[in-house]
Amino acid sequence: MPDVVDQLTRSRMMSGIRAVNTQPELAIRRGLHAQGFRFRLHANNVPGKPDLVLPRWRAAIFVHGCFWHGHDCHLFKMPSTRPEFWSTKIERNRKRDQIVRSQLEASGWRFLVIWECALKGRTRLGFDELIEKTSSWLLGEERTGEIAGHE
Repeated sequence: MPDVVDQLTRSRMMSGIRAVNTQPELAIRRGLHAQGFRFRLHANNVPGKPDLVLPRWRAAIFVHGCFWHGHDCHLFKMPSTRPEFWSTKIERNRKRDQIVRSQLEASGWRFLVIWECALKGRTRLGFDELIEKTSSWLLGEERTGEIAGHE
């Protein structure tokens, strides 16, 4: 199926999608701050420049968009236009995520990935439940974690 807009318009639309301070990220920040957690944003001295860094817990939190990181959920659908471009791009993001995870583990950081589907869509968790799961992970002993929407 051909794209409904021309290539220049699509390019402009895609370039407008932010990488930092996204709505899901802002929601997580508000929820954790209300729980008393204090954090740094996008710290470039931590591998992968995580969305939130909590030095007190030596923890990094990534809020991943399901499309951009190729999450296996209802929010991800491979575009039908230029599929080779998109599959290459998404695969490159997945490989970079693996490298960052290895670097974090090697340097003694804990990390949590919160998927976009935990915040929106038909499988989303209740906001209080999501913040509670995040808070429990931070206060717990697990080295890695992942929070996604209900199956």
